[in-house]
Amino acid sequence: MGNTFLRANWENLIMANYEMEPTALEPYLPKGVELDFYNNKTYVSLVGFMFKKTRLFGVPIPFFGSFEEINLRFYVRKIEEGKIKKGVVFINETVPFKIVALLANKLYKEHYISIPTKNSIEISEHKHIKYEWKVNDKWNSITAKSDTNKYKIEQATIEEFIFERYFGFTKISDSSTQEYKIRHPKWMTNKMLNTHVDCDFRSMYGDVFSGLNNQTPDSIILAEGSQVSVDWKREQF
Repeated sequence: MGNTFLRANWENLIMANYEMEPTALEPYLPKGVELDFYNNKTYVSLVGFMFKKTRLFGVPIPFFGSFEEINLRFYVRKIEEGKIKKGVVFINETVPFKIVALLANKLYKEHYISIPTKNSIEISEHKHIKYEWKVNDKWNSITAKSDTNKYKIEQATIEEFIFERYFGFTKISDSSTQEYKIRHPKWMTNKMLNTHVDCDFRSMYGDVFSGLNNQTPDSIILAEGSQVSVDWKREQF
């Protein structure tokens, strides 16, 4: 079985990145990690992507192996023995299947919910990617049009800050945190041509994030994605 709990393809990741005051994120901060800053700013990202070819402990998951995920996350770091572990904390993760949400919440005390989702992906001369999710009878969406050329992520850019994250941290309680390892190669990006976000942040994520309803993202970026694995073993501290 090894140490790999989950293996899947994460494809066509759209990330809309919003500046947010550090004080608004501090209540969600797990013990033992600190907020990470890019150009003296803290960010949350609204993320939409395809989860495909899902395997748990190497076993394919019939009927539930391919789906959209939408999540809201922010960026942290943990300093350990003089080294910096750059990671993410999820405010919420949304999938269409109740069994997937229940499994993630039960095993790892994650913050998954299950609501209707759908996608539209057309790739020809350009990429047209759209993810939608339904909250209170309203379809929310995040949309991107890009070229199909692949670009390496450059150092010291917002793309590197957002994508180069190989740890996840989960707040179990005010005194306990779980840490897990995420493995994937460096992702390639596509140049954006047009983007649109239609999200009711208040209804989806609560009053703390309601200001994002009228805020333009600092950036929206698209990653090609790759196969990803998540370790079964989780450190708790």
